[in-house]
Amino acid sequence: MPRWMEVVLAATGLVFLAPLMALIAVAIVIDDPGPVLFRQERVGQGGDLFRILKFRTMIARAETLGPKLTVGGRDPRVTRVGYWLRRCKLDELPQLWNVLVGDMKFVGPRPEVPEYVRLWDEVQRAAVLSVPPGITDPAAIAFRDEDELLADAMDAGEAERRYVEEILPKKLGMNVEYLEGRTATRDLGVIAQTVRKAVLRV
Repeated sequence: MPRWMEVVLAATGLVFLAPLMALIAVAIVIDDPGPVLFRQERVGQGGDLFRILKFRTMIARAETLGPKLTVGGRDPRVTRVGYWLRRCKLDELPQLWNVLVGDMKFVGPRPEVPEYVRLWDEVQRAAVLSVPPGITDPAAIAFRDEDELLADAMDAGEAERRYVEEILPKKLGMNVEYLEGRTATRDLGVIAQTVRKAVLRV
């Protein structure tokens, strides 16, 4: 998708969805006073760092009270509103701003935190970081309920081990395969799948 089209669509989305985003912001603050947005450092194209935006779904200062991974519905740091935002993927809406300013695209490999990128091998790093990250990709669709897959982990350490050893390699493999056969038509299909499976959950 051309850059100008991404800008137009992101700006239109931000304007059109502004009332919904305002309601979400109010609900977040009522449920748990604190910042509306969650900002986290991620690795973008070429290894450049940027701050991804999400609606906050956990209690304030959650990262100081536990691991970066969340473990399904068992994680006590997830708020009531946050649970539903995660389930419907509405917590990702602020990333339209990341698209607007050029940090991300609508479709591309989901950006990871630096700690996990350091675990990639050279081939994976060269492939995945050769393009801008995206809001959605085939791996994000396949692992849309990733935290639920880790829900039976005994503790945070076990959840992280399983993520690094089991889930992360599969996601990387899917991303590399996707990039090797990437087309505009396939990207449109990824967007359609995201709406159908992640938002409508069908």
